[in-house]
Amino acid sequence: MLGLPTGIGAFCHGALAALAARPDLDVRAFAVSWRRRGGIDSQLPAGVSAHQRPMPARPLHALWARADAPPVEWFIGAVDVVHGTNFVVPPTRCAAAVVSVHDLTPLRHPELCDAATLAYPGLIRRALRRGAWVHTDSGFVAAEVVEAFGAEAARVRVVSPGVPGLPRPDEASVATALARLLPAGAGPYCLAVGTAEPRKDLPGLVRAFSAVAARHPEVSLVLAGPPGWGEEPLAAAVAASPARERIVRTGWVEDADLAALLARASVLAYPSLYEGFGFPPLQAMAAGVPVVATRAGSLPEVLGDGALWVEPGDVDALAGALASCLEDDALRDRLVAVGRERSGDYSWERCAAGLASLYYDAAGSRGA
Repeated sequence: MLGLPTGIGAFCHGALAALAARPDLDVRAFAVSWRRRGGIDSQLPAGVSAHQRPMPARPLHALWARADAPPVEWFIGAVDVVHGTNFVVPPTRCAAAVVSVHDLTPLRHPELCDAATLAYPGLIRRALRRGAWVHTDSGFVAAEVVEAFGAEAARVRVVSPGVPGLPRPDEASVATALARLLPAGAGPYCLAVGTAEPRKDLPGLVRAFSAVAARHPEVSLVLAGPPGWGEEPLAAAVAASPARERIVRTGWVEDADLAALLARASVLAYPSLYEGFGFPPLQAMAAGVPVVATRAGSLPEVLGDGALWVEPGDVDALAGALASCLEDDALRDRLVAVGRERSGDYSWERCAAGLASLYYDAAGSRGA
């Protein structure tokens, strides 16, 4: 939740707010971060408290990778369950432990990861040896965890998140936001949302858009999201595109600006090479935007019939699918209708109920 909120931050905020609304739980938050140790209080939803000693991430992760100390209770006090929501759950003295594994990119595609992310599998293995339970967002990732780590299937629980809510902007606020984000006179556009990291395959999307742009000279590509460790190949792809003048990079956007971008988008492209869940396509579906996505990781499970599917890395198929959404009104209408229904399958209340059940089971097994 600290810093620019990405998918895991959205999960934390939505889950914490829904958990705090349950009368049977006392919900507290902690952050393993020295640099941002003073920033957590302002980010917490109503009903969630935070009381902890500072926890420097780098030295603690190094210690926890090699030893089951220091226990997290030294920093946060006595609790019944500790939930590590970002691949790492600290060792505990008495509390039950739950670790969220959102995807297994470090194992499946290590070439797409940075050094910090590559450390996660070792930390997950050590947590499992300590008896941690596992939360995953999808059945796809749950099966991967059982296969990759030999985890006990009964202690790996699928609890899907809700869809992060966005403001409902009026026409005036949409026009104001787009006038600030897009070049003057911009017309229809394909939208992509995500950090510039390799597994998002934004360079492949840029190449696909170049083919679309040749058929649709009025259409632009808008890339919304912060730079990441895939910045260099993305910049190179944009520079090489014959349609580079129609490719817009907004950087990271606030929720209000994302809502405005979705309000006018012709299609949302989600060309990931691997994915553990995928908030942007669900947000697009909820906003009535047709989605083109790759059959990557858990996306078919999460999006169902609400997306137009292509194979990961198939630039020609991606270009064809985007063109179809621009040209075929009947296809667009079907995707919008099915997508709206699909996005409604996910709620934070159901997420909180699933997590609470997991917490009770984990705590009960600790006392057994």
